[in-house]
Amino acid sequence: MAESLTFSGKRICFLGAHPDDIELGAGALIAQVAGQSDIRCVTLSDNQKNPELHHLVEEHYASMARLGIPQEKVILGQFETRRFPHARQEILEFMIELNKSFKPDIVFVHTRADIHQDHGTVTEEALRAFRGTTVLGFDVIRSSYGFFPNFLVEVSEDDVRKKIEALQQYTTYSTRYYFNAELTRATLIRYGAIAERRYAEGFDILRVIGKFGYN
Repeated sequence: MAESLTFSGKRICFLGAHPDDIELGAGALIAQVAGQSDIRCVTLSDNQKNPELHHLVEEHYASMARLGIPQEKVILGQFETRRFPHARQEILEFMIELNKSFKPDIVFVHTRADIHQDHGTVTEEALRAFRGTTVLGFDVIRSSYGFFPNFLVEVSEDDVRKKIEALQQYTTYSTRYYFNAELTRATLIRYGAIAERRYAEGFDILRVIGKFGYN
């Protein structure tokens, strides 16, 4: 087995459009780095205009807690779901302020293969707001086509378990196929197979800023 590339970030920002996006796309990695890096999980819509989703905020906080992220590190915006393209400038300004205040070393956001209008807007504006910063894309399986990860991060059995437990906090979505624990584990196994590891979380490279050197 080839030796893995080691990468790190003191400050890491995970950006998602809606509650559940970040956990679906990067939950195992978050479980792995929680407590080692200063993390912000930023979701731009709390989905509270939908009367069927009134419990979603508390479920989101409970989900993040399972990954080791306390509520004070979780930010919920109030942009209207499915209307993000109309609020593009406001979303850009929101992210610019986040960049100024938090100054992340790495940003994780939706893959460009995602066809949801809100997800696509978040990604495009993140690439503008976080210029000069490494940006990696995660997959939300229900809304992307043509995603193939080219940045694979090895994760452990414990990380996989925590991701599954985090998604189980969303009782609102308990009947939706993409919250199925077997699907979650199978996806991490598949990415692990590509990486020749037991499990991996998969991302695509939107921008990498690096410097080659020797220790």
